[in-house]
Amino acid sequence: MGLDFYFAPHSTATITQLVLAELGVEHRAHSIDLRAGGAKTPEFLKINPNAKVPVIVHDGVAIFESAAITMYLGEQFGVAKGLYPAAGPKRGEAMKWIVWTNVTLGEAVYRWAYNTQGWTPKEQCNAAAGEAALAQIQELLAIADGALADRPYLCGEYTLADTHMHSFMDWLRAMKIDFSAHKRLEAWSARCSDRPAWKQVEG
Repeated sequence: MGLDFYFAPHSTATITQLVLAELGVEHRAHSIDLRAGGAKTPEFLKINPNAKVPVIVHDGVAIFESAAITMYLGEQFGVAKGLYPAAGPKRGEAMKWIVWTNVTLGEAVYRWAYNTQGWTPKEQCNAAAGEAALAQIQELLAIADGALADRPYLCGEYTLADTHMHSFMDWLRAMKIDFSAHKRLEAWSARCSDRPAWKQVEG
């Protein structure tokens, strides 16, 4: 049955698009028009009742949430290609950064965006909460910067954890988050952006 990938341009589905490009996995891509309600059709809701992208369907099984998709694709296709660690502590290291990106960093980013970026009605926004979230984002970026103190990539060698986090970080840059205090993170980002898969998707 193969692999189907459901995405929308300029969404977190770009993470999965980059992972698939790194792995060179053959798949069928399906663009979902979110503004036109494409994620809320009965057909799509059967695949993802959360009405969100990205989603993959591999051999008839639907998998949603970008972190879960990255780890799944890594296990299925990445080990043999040297892009995802074999089962063991090194895989755990990759998994922790993938999940940290979506859960720990993601929570602070969404709290900031909901309170300051027009994602919610003005009367529901809390400026102080937004400022606190932005300060926390900087603290979290410093953690990622520190992780790169003695290595070029998150797990030493390049893995899909770098693909995943770098795509998320690029989204933060698009939202004008300041990275100037995090020189190692900036250098790591430049290395990630120099990869052929990144140039293929983002170039």
